[in-house]
Amino acid sequence: MILGPRRRIHRRSGPLLRGLSALGRALSLIWRRSLQLRVVTLTLGLSAAVILVLGFVLTSQITDRILDVKVRAAIEEIDRARTTVSGIVGGEEARSLDSSLQLARNTLIDRTAATSPGLASAFDAVLLVPGDGPRAATAAGPAQQIPETLRDFVKAGQVSYQYATVHTEGFEGPALIIGSPTTSSVSNLELYLIFPLHNEEATIALVRGTMATGGVVLLGLLAVISLLVARQIVLPVRSASRIAERFAEGHLDERMPVRGEDDMARLAVSFNDMAESLHRQITQLEEFGNLQRRFTSDVSHELRTPLTTVRMAADLIHDHSEELDPALRRSIELMVSELDRFESLLNDLLEISRHDAGVAELAVESVDLRSTVQHALDNVGHLAADANVELIVEMPDREVIAEVDPRRVERILRNLIANAIDHAERKPVRIRMAADEDTVAVTVRDYGVGLRPGEEKLVFSRFWRSDPSRVRRSGGTGLGLAISLEDARLHQGRLEAWGEPGKGACFRLTLPLVRGHKVTTSPLPLKPIEPDLPPQRSTREPENV
Repeated sequence: MILGPRRRIHRRSGPLLRGLSALGRALSLIWRRSLQLRVVTLTLGLSAAVILVLGFVLTSQITDRILDVKVRAAIEEIDRARTTVSGIVGGEEARSLDSSLQLARNTLIDRTAATSPGLASAFDAVLLVPGDGPRAATAAGPAQQIPETLRDFVKAGQVSYQYATVHTEGFEGPALIIGSPTTSSVSNLELYLIFPLHNEEATIALVRGTMATGGVVLLGLLAVISLLVARQIVLPVRSASRIAERFAEGHLDERMPVRGEDDMARLAVSFNDMAESLHRQITQLEEFGNLQRRFTSDVSHELRTPLTTVRMAADLIHDHSEELDPALRRSIELMVSELDRFESLLNDLLEISRHDAGVAELAVESVDLRSTVQHALDNVGHLAADANVELIVEMPDREVIAEVDPRRVERILRNLIANAIDHAERKPVRIRMAADEDTVAVTVRDYGVGLRPGEEKLVFSRFWRSDPSRVRRSGGTGLGLAISLEDARLHQGRLEAWGEPGKGACFRLTLPLVRGHKVTTSPLPLKPIEPDLPPQRSTREPENV
C-alpha cells in the first residue's frame, strides 16, 4: 500500500512530537524542583531586560549626540558656502548661468577636499535654479538626490536639513542633506550640501557592538555571581531537606550542622531544637505505647485464669438454676451473660495486642467468599430478627475463590453487619458482593442515622462511639471495627467508610484474590450512586439469614 504524503509526514512527526512533549515535561519537572535554576534564570532574565533597556537608551542618546554635532557643523558649513556661492554667482565677470553654478560647486568641493573643515568632513554640493513656466530648471550637481519635501522648505526661505539615502558618483548610503536659499543676482537659487554619514555610522556601529559585547560579558558575570549566590542559599536548604527526610524516616539522631551566626545558622539551631523536642516526645510516646500494649496484653492474660474459674462456678450454678428461687435464677442468668461479654472483651483485647505487637498471622486458605459471607450472616441473623431489620443480600452467581484467612474475614463481616444493624433505625441493611480479575469487595449499607463529616475515620478508633446513648444490640466491646481494620490491613486489603447525616452509612471491604497482591481499585463504589433510597421492606423473611 502506498501511503499518501500527509500520512507519511504524520508518521515521521509522531515520534518527534512525543520526544518534544517528553522533553517539555522533563524541563517543567526540573524547573519546579530546582530552586537554584529558578533563581539563576530569573536573575538573568531581569538583568537582560535591564541591560537591553539601558543599552537602548544609551545608544539612542549617543546617536542623537553624534548627529547633533554633525548638524551643527553642517549649518556652519552651509553658512560659509552660501557666502562663497553669492560671491561667485553675483560676480562682475560675464559667464553663463550654468558656468557660474558649476564654478561655484567646484570651488566648494575643492575647498572641502583641501581643508576638510570642522566635523562636517567632505561633502557634495548641489546648486539648483528652478525654472519658470516652460523654462527648464538649471542645476549643478546630482539634483535628483534632493528630496522634494526638503526643497519645499528651502523654497519657503528656510534653512532645513533631512536624512536620506543617496546614490552619487562619490558614495552611496545614508547622508545628511542640508539646504538653504542664497542671496545673489540669480533669483530663487537653492544651495544644498550632501554630507555622507559613513564615519558617524561606523562610530554608532562601534558603540552598539561595544555595548552588546559588554552586555554579554556582564550577563555571563551575573550568571556566575547568581549561581554562586544561589548555591550559598540552596546548598544549606538541600542539606536541611535531606536531614528532614532522614528524620522523617525514623533516624531521630539526625541534626543540621551550625556554621556561623547568619539566618541559615539560626535555621539550623531552630531545626535542631525542634528535632530534639520531637525526639523526646516520640521516645516518650513509644515508651507509653509499649507500656500500654504490654499492660493490655498482661492484663488480658492475667484475667484469663480468674475468668475461667468464675465461669466454671457460674456454669455449675447455672446448670442447677432450676433448684433456685426466681430471683437467684435471674441473677445467675445475668452473671452468665456478663461473663460472656467479659470474655469477648478479653478476646478482643488479646487480638488487638497481637496486632500491636506485630505477631498476628494469617491462616490462609483458598475459600469461596460467598460461604464466608453466609456464615457471618448466620451468626448475626438473630440480631436482625430482634431489631426487626431486613437483611438484603446480593452475591455473584459464580464462585469467588480468594486466598484469605476465613476466620478473620468472617469476623470483619460480622462486625460490619452487626454495626449496621445497631444503626439501621429499623430500615433494611443491604450487603453486596462483587469481584473482578484481581479483587473482591463486600459493602454493608444501612439507611440509618449516618455519619457526620470527619467521622468516617473516627469509626475505626478504639472504643469510639458516635452516639454513646445508643443501645447496642450486638453487645460490642468498642474494638470490633478497630480489629476489623487491622485484619483488612493484614490481608493487604482496605476497609473504608462513608456516611452522611440522615442518609446512612456504607462500609466497604476490599481484598486481593491472591495473597500478597496489593489492592489498587475496588469492584464496588464506596459512595452510593444518587439517588440511593432505602429498599422497600419485604413481607417475608430474608432468604440468606
